[in-house]
Amino acid sequence: MQPQKISYKDAGVDLEVADALVEKIKARVQSTYGENVVSGVGGFAALYKSAGGKILAAGTDGVGTKVKIAQHLNKHDTIGIDLVAMCANDIICTGATPLFFLDYLAMAKIDLAVLEQIVAGIASACRDCGMALIGGETAEMPDVYKTGEYDLAGFAVGEMNEGEIIDGTKIKEGDTLLALPSSGVHSNGFSLVRKLIKQEEKGLLAQALAPTRLYWQDIKDIRSLAHGMAHITGGGLGNIPRMNGGFDYVIDHLPPPQDIFGVLAERSGLDDKELYETFNMGLGFVIATDRPDDVIKKTDATKIGHVAAGEGRVRVAAGKTNFII
Repeated sequence: MQPQKISYKDAGVDLEVADALVEKIKARVQSTYGENVVSGVGGFAALYKSAGGKILAAGTDGVGTKVKIAQHLNKHDTIGIDLVAMCANDIICTGATPLFFLDYLAMAKIDLAVLEQIVAGIASACRDCGMALIGGETAEMPDVYKTGEYDLAGFAVGEMNEGEIIDGTKIKEGDTLLALPSSGVHSNGFSLVRKLIKQEEKGLLAQALAPTRLYWQDIKDIRSLAHGMAHITGGGLGNIPRMNGGFDYVIDHLPPPQDIFGVLAERSGLDDKELYETFNMGLGFVIATDRPDDVIKKTDATKIGHVAAGEGRVRVAAGKTNFII
């Protein structure tokens, strides 16, 4: 018997509305720009021209409703890793070297034991990215959060020289697409994940809680080989054209995803296109390059396809999996 289909939108998250919001506010946001803004809304990170020919890359993010699973399992030592990863993995797509990080934590009532676990995860991830955890804010908000609930947000800043920006302009037809594997679901799609996995299924919930992989150590020495880089977050493979919307991205090989994705696929009833638009499905970070063998020698990247003439689509033709995003 086929499961009743349940999508991300059915779980309460409408990505089309989120995209429409960006378009609606873009003009007002851009009205604040001065001559030092290199790029703002739409990229993986905002770029700002600093003194001495330096470019700052800045990004902010949270971890979504994944916090609900951490709270349910009373396991708070990895959610801080997710927070740093969601910010750092975005800013490094621009070619920037991570510099520093700030956090914001809000909860009903200060719980020192929980906060210590969260901050330990944040600090550990910052060390892995070479970032200084230079500050943050903690807020008690009993009228907003229930006892035991909290939310968190992060802010990361990186730096590069002006000639080191990776903005997709070097991408060309015939470039190879490489993918670095994810560590699991990462930190997107959890409003749907929580609909599909029951609260008593603690083993599956623990798998879903596996922290987001940090990609800085993987890409820091191969940045000069990359024509474009994409962090696969909300929207799944739809993030790839954000490297450069003037091409199509043809994927002819999809590595088998982790077992957790099989559970989510079976229970959601979503087709392949919907799954790869909602989850990372085992692909956490994508690199476009004309020197794939050199990248593979230094990372655990896998060839998944190539760049083709087109207009910003992802065309998947991998065995029986065929769709266009």
